[in-house]
Amino acid sequence: MRELPNLAKNMSDPLASLVTRWKSDPHGTYRTWFLWDQRLKNFRSIRRGISQVVREIEVGTFGVAYRGSSLETVVRSVAEQRQIFKGADHAFLWKPKMRIPDIYENAENQRAFGRLLNACNCCTTADEVIAAIRKIDAVGIKGLGPAVANLLYFIHPTLVPPFNTAIVNGFNALTGGNVKLGRWDHYLTMREAILRLNDTHRQQLSNDLGAVAGLLFDVGSGRYPAPPRADDSAATARWEADLQRVRDETAAAHKAWTQAQEGDATHTEVQGALRDLGQSLDFDVWIASNDRSRSFRDGMLGDGCLAQLPASAGAGLDSVRLIDVVWFERGSGQVAAAFEVEHSTSIYSGIVRMLDLALGTQFAASGRLFLVAPDNRREEVAQQLRRPAFSRVSELGIRYLPYGQLTEHAPAIRRFGAGLKPLVEISEAL
Repeated sequence: MRELPNLAKNMSDPLASLVTRWKSDPHGTYRTWFLWDQRLKNFRSIRRGISQVVREIEVGTFGVAYRGSSLETVVRSVAEQRQIFKGADHAFLWKPKMRIPDIYENAENQRAFGRLLNACNCCTTADEVIAAIRKIDAVGIKGLGPAVANLLYFIHPTLVPPFNTAIVNGFNALTGGNVKLGRWDHYLTMREAILRLNDTHRQQLSNDLGAVAGLLFDVGSGRYPAPPRADDSAATARWEADLQRVRDETAAAHKAWTQAQEGDATHTEVQGALRDLGQSLDFDVWIASNDRSRSFRDGMLGDGCLAQLPASAGAGLDSVRLIDVVWFERGSGQVAAAFEVEHSTSIYSGIVRMLDLALGTQFAASGRLFLVAPDNRREEVAQQLRRPAFSRVSELGIRYLPYGQLTEHAPAIRRFGAGLKPLVEISEAL
């Protein structure tokens, strides 16, 4: 492996510009993962899981399979750490044709792996971590390489950077290095260069090497072009233009994402209004299973609602479980009303779920189905209801309930209303 260039000398100014833009990118790893409020909680659970792996290896109960093992639990937790660790489990999956990684069937290799994790779990200095890595490298376990650093990072985030293909590609692009996957000596050389890079830009990055690893990941995965290493004004100008293009694309993506988030917030607010209205009218309320844990006011959207669908309501039908809001006659399990909130999504899918509910469940005699949508979607709702595929809709009496009518009249209905008659009066048949 050739000697790596002096990063501080060759790259400080262009790289500082890149780091600044990267940190402000709402979809880059800095904001989506490094500043993620759940990140540190996952550190604690992953460390506990690693300790469990060590204990099982020490007492001989770890077993000879990855599936169902404590290691699988740990590695899956790592792989769920947003995009930077996507695919982290691949290196640990048992590949029977190649017999790798050879820590499941070979008991001595398994114990060596356990000693590495234990040594890193107990040590406190970089020298001790490196010594433990050199010991596992000397054993030469087939298929067990620097991907293990993804576990060690969660033990010592200030000493051990994560390691995957995108990080390596980003590192090579930034430095002109030639780091290869699968070799511990290459990893340790890369680690030294990453520490120098991080020291140079410590004010912009962090003691936690996850930040600089995230930067390398975004460069290596193609989100950002690497700045030119040579003192070439034309190359620098091209790089600045590429960086601006990425910034413009990111701004457009962020605008679309913000609009989608605003739509989600409005959808949740309407569900919450229907929840509160149903409870005030003395109905049992069901919130869609995929929305129950959404934040709403000081709690969650599903607070005070049914935890399970009544058996009479088609509890086994996934489509019914996903209807936004369902009101049930208290104590009887009969469907009194169902609501699909269609803020900006396809109205077609909501109608299909309503049909499944109406044709496969027990409806109260006065039961009603409502499509709840913005006032400007009336004609779109009407067009969908006229589709030949929905010929049964006219028999079911699905009604259109505009946001404006719900917002205006809900307070009075909660205070003075009874049953479904007020909702029928403020909605319309199409």
